[in-house]
Amino acid sequence: MFKGSVRFCAWRRRCSLTALLCLLMGVLIGSLQADWNFSLITERAESLYGPLGAGRGRINAWQRLLEAEAGKPVDEQMREVNDFFNRSLEFTDDRSLWNTEDYWATPVEALRVGGGDCEDFAIAKYMSLRHLGIPSEKLRITYVKALKLNQAHMVLTYYETPEAVPLVLDNLIDSIRPASQRKDLLPVYAFNADGLWLQGAAGNKRVGDAKRLSRWQDLLKKMEAEGFPTDLPQ
Repeated sequence: MFKGSVRFCAWRRRCSLTALLCLLMGVLIGSLQADWNFSLITERAESLYGPLGAGRGRINAWQRLLEAEAGKPVDEQMREVNDFFNRSLEFTDDRSLWNTEDYWATPVEALRVGGGDCEDFAIAKYMSLRHLGIPSEKLRITYVKALKLNQAHMVLTYYETPEAVPLVLDNLIDSIRPASQRKDLLPVYAFNADGLWLQGAAGNKRVGDAKRLSRWQDLLKKMEAEGFPTDLPQ
């Protein structure tokens, strides 16, 4: 009887621990979603940019994507986020969309108009995956030269470990491939919340922090104005 009671108590402790872990996971996942109030964000977007039109449906679809992918395996999160933005946005240059040579749009701006250029795709994917909980040190927005197009280009790269060959999330192709299989891309530099890196012939050398990128700081301020929290996942 005594031994049985001990085993029963141990089982109860394991069940209680499991329940606690599940509760904490639920709170964590919930907090990742709760801090982006999409009702406020769409209201602010209309105030800032005018009627959302078809963009409202795209922004709502983004919200549903983030809710559906919370807590899922990282490879699925990357695949779904990559597919969503490649499907939802049409590549359009900044001059046509924003009447300027170089404009970094927020995900809301890009989804409102249904288009963007390469950095807008990379930014939207980065913000989405950071919100889903992927650490900043595993993600970098990477400036490359697209060799076949002979032009500058931006992609999002994912590093499982600091020394790993990164995976490339790109709007030029839908499949996510290791950088070693993307011979059409020549890396130049990369950045995230933690810093700036020189790549390519210079290796993979950190040379500063993202505060040196004024467009990145301007982008974060625009997102705050759209109703995103001031402690955005950088």
